[in-house]
Amino acid sequence: MSAVTTLPWGRELTVDDLDRMPDDGHRYELIDGALIVTPAPTPQHQRVLRELAFAMRPLVPKGFELLWAPTDVRTSRTTNLQPDLLIVALAGSDPHRVTEAPLLVVEVLSPSTRHIDLGLKRSTYEELGTAAYWVVDPTRPSITGWELVDGRYVEAGDAEGDEPLVLERPFPVRIVPQELVP
Repeated sequence: MSAVTTLPWGRELTVDDLDRMPDDGHRYELIDGALIVTPAPTPQHQRVLRELAFAMRPLVPKGFELLWAPTDVRTSRTTNLQPDLLIVALAGSDPHRVTEAPLLVVEVLSPSTRHIDLGLKRSTYEELGTAAYWVVDPTRPSITGWELVDGRYVEAGDAEGDEPLVLERPFPVRIVPQELVP
C-alpha cells in the first residue's frame, strides 16, 4: 500500500511540505510553491545521463564538482529542484543540498519533462543566476546550450548527431550528442 500525503490548501507549498512527500519513485520538485511531480527516469534517460557524466567529468574546472539527480537545489523556502546533472562550487554551506546557483545545469529531455525543462525550469535557473543551462534531446540526438548574459539566457550553441557542441563558457567543452546515446 502506498503512503497518502495530504497537501495544504490555500497557500504555496514549502520545502517542509516537500520533505513529507513519499519515497515512491517519483521526482518531486517545487518551483515558487507549485509542486511538480514526474515519473522516475527511464533506463534510456539514465544511460544518456551516465554517458554525459563520463564525458563531463574530466572537463569540470578546479574548485567545482559534478553531481547528478537526485541532488536538491534548494534556493528558497518555495523552490527545490533536482536537475539531471549539475556543476557546483566545492565550497558549499550545506552538506545535504545545493543552496547556491549552480555553475551549469543540464536536463535530459523526456516526454514527461520536455515542456517543464524547456520552459519553467529554464526560466527558474535563469532567475537564480545559473551561468549556463543545457538540454539534451536523446531522440534527435542533440544538445542546446544557453549562457547567462546580462541576466538573460542567450543561445550559446546547438549541435545535433555527430556535430560537436563546442562552447567556451562557463568552461571549455566539446561534446558530440550522438556519443551520448548508447
